[in-house]
Amino acid sequence: MTVVEFFGCSFLAFGPPVAMFALTIAHDPIRIIILIAASFFWLVSLLLSSTVWLAFHPITSKEGFRYLMYKVLRKTENGLQEVTDIVRIADYRHILSYASGLGFGIISGAFSLVNILADSVGPATVGLKAGSDVFMLISAAQSLAMILLHTFWSVIFFNACDVKNYYHIVYVVASHLFVSCMTLLNANALFGVTLSISYLVLCITGVIAFQVAGGTIASFRKFLTCK
Repeated sequence: MTVVEFFGCSFLAFGPPVAMFALTIAHDPIRIIILIAASFFWLVSLLLSSTVWLAFHPITSKEGFRYLMYKVLRKTENGLQEVTDIVRIADYRHILSYASGLGFGIISGAFSLVNILADSVGPATVGLKAGSDVFMLISAAQSLAMILLHTFWSVIFFNACDVKNYYHIVYVVASHLFVSCMTLLNANALFGVTLSISYLVLCITGVIAFQVAGGTIASFRKFLTCK
């Protein structure tokens, strides 16, 4: 049973991100490089947050490194133009921010869930000593939400920096802080509240990311029709 739970939680948390990587990133070496670079920046932010622990510092540190990743991408656009087949790199920006966000999200999800997955294979089982028997499932679902949120946050954040939309920048930082703080409710076993709020913010953030990337209702309907 523990092995089944391990694979179930793994597929829940990382199934959609892996599918996104395979379908939208893996075929383009530039996107793979950006994803790996973003993962590295997240690791550096984690190191900084762990070294100097202040109130809310882990959140501000990660947003700071998200901005640093944005600056690096913009500084290297000329080089990317030379090695990519895309005619106009400006039209490629949302794809690069998407790849960067997915890199942030995957490495964030891996670090938040890897220890839990390691413990899920036994020899003990979850639920002993008044522990919740859905802890593994909730952790996997929360990790998936954070992975997708990081992807959407980067799309919104990078575009906001380009067009100087400070409202969107504030939204990214505030929603990141809000969702992260809401997970503290899990200590009181309020899993339903935490997940409901996380996925509500995820839906709102996804809609905003869709809009800033140029998506419209008409284009969405066209996509559904093609499918």
